[in-house]
Amino acid sequence: MTSKLDQLKQFTTVVADTGDLDAIARLKPIDATTNPSLLLKASAMPRYSELLRSAVSASNGDLGLACDLFGVGVGQEILKVIPGRISTEVDARLSFDTQATLRRAERLIELYDQAGIGRERVLIKIASTWEGIRAAEQLERAGIQCNLTLLFSFAQAQACADAGVFLISPFVGRIYDWYKKTEGRDFAGQEDPGVQSVTRIYNYYKANDYPTVVMGASFRNLGQIEHLAGCDRLTISPELLQQLADDQTSLVRKLGSGAPAEARQTLTESQFRWAMNEDAMATEKLAEGIRLFARDQEKLEALLAGKA
Repeated sequence: MTSKLDQLKQFTTVVADTGDLDAIARLKPIDATTNPSLLLKASAMPRYSELLRSAVSASNGDLGLACDLFGVGVGQEILKVIPGRISTEVDARLSFDTQATLRRAERLIELYDQAGIGRERVLIKIASTWEGIRAAEQLERAGIQCNLTLLFSFAQAQACADAGVFLISPFVGRIYDWYKKTEGRDFAGQEDPGVQSVTRIYNYYKANDYPTVVMGASFRNLGQIEHLAGCDRLTISPELLQQLADDQTSLVRKLGSGAPAEARQTLTESQFRWAMNEDAMATEKLAEGIRLFARDQEKLEALLAGKA
C-alpha cells in the first residue's frame, strides 16, 4: 500500500504551507505558500540569516521594501526545490486599499522579475476583502495571477470567481475553530463546517464552469484533508504532510464533478457586504486573520529594523 500522501497526489495537487526548505525538499509538494506568519518563522532559521541582512541593506531604510525583499528571497529559495509556484503575500495592512494593494503586488512581481523569476511561477496572495478582490481583478487582467486568501464565506468565493482570480484559499481549520468554540462541541468528517464550506464552493465552481482553482488551507487534522481529497489543491503544513506520508491505509476521493450545486449568482458590492454582515463567522475570522498577519508583519519589520 502506498502512503496517503502519494494517494492524495493522484487526484489533488499538494502544496506545502511553509517556508521550511528541508521539509519542502523531503515531502516534495508541487507548489508552496508563504504568509507574514510563516516569513516571521523563517526569519529565525539560520539558513535565512544572510537573506535578512541583504534585504535590510538593499532597502535604504524602507521597512516595507525590506519585508518584500525578504519574502521574495525566501520565495526564490523555495522555487529551487519545487517544480511549481510560490505564493507571496501583500502586506495585510493594505487589505482595504485597492490601489495600494495593486502597487505592492506590482512591486513583488518586479522584485521577482529582477531576480530572474518569471511571473508564471508566482502567485500574489491578497486578502479576500471587497477591495482586495477588486485589486486581484485588475492584476489578473494584467497577467499577474493571484491567490485570494483569508476566505471564509461563500460570498467571498462567489466574488472571487466573478473577478476571474486564478486561485482561492478557503481556510478550513479556522472555520472549524470558530464553530467548535461557538457551539462548544467538536466536529468530524462531513459534519465539519470547514469541510462543508470548501465542498460547497468546489461544487459551485465546477457546476458553473468557473476556472478558478479551489485550494483548501489551514488544516487542523488529517480527517479534514481526507474529506477534501479530490479538491483542486490542498496547502498543508509539514507536520500534517508527514502524517500523511507515514499513513499506509487507503484514501478515497471525496470531491469530483457532477455534484449538485447552486446556480451562478453575481454579487454587487452591497450584496457582498450584506452577505458578509450576515455571516458572523466569516466577518470575525476575516478581521482576525488580517489583524494577526498585520501584527506578524510589524514584528518582521521590527526584526529587520534591529538589523539595520
